[in-house]
Amino acid sequence: MLLMPKRVKYRKPQTNPRIKGVSKGCTELHWGDYGIKALEPKWITARQIEACRITIIRYLKKKGKMWIRIFPDKAITKHPAETRMGKGKGDPDHWVAVVKPGRIMFEIEGIDDQTAEEIFHRVSAKLPIKTKLVKRDQI
Repeated sequence: MLLMPKRVKYRKPQTNPRIKGVSKGCTELHWGDYGIKALEPKWITARQIEACRITIIRYLKKKGKMWIRIFPDKAITKHPAETRMGKGKGDPDHWVAVVKPGRIMFEIEGIDDQTAEEIFHRVSAKLPIKTKLVKRDQI
């Protein structure tokens, strides 16, 4: 179940690899008691989000609830391997979510501190950025 948009306005968006500034929204917990917050700017692929989702669900075991606060809505294009230069822009290859520092990526509720720490360590290993576990009473 890879995440991707049902439809987009433009099939091949312009991609700027430089992500400036901090996150404007989604910087506080809304639903859960624990959250995983990004500390660096980066593109997070749909496969990385899916790997994190599976890890969280495996540790929740129907006890808690999880929310995913990021969605991969930016298409990244690539040319096929061993293709000559030119001939226009390549076809969409994969989808990414633009994550800026301060963004809450995942929220969890209904678990204790020890389980939340374990989930955080497992999920942070699947992400290409530094992350931080935030609790509701900290914010």
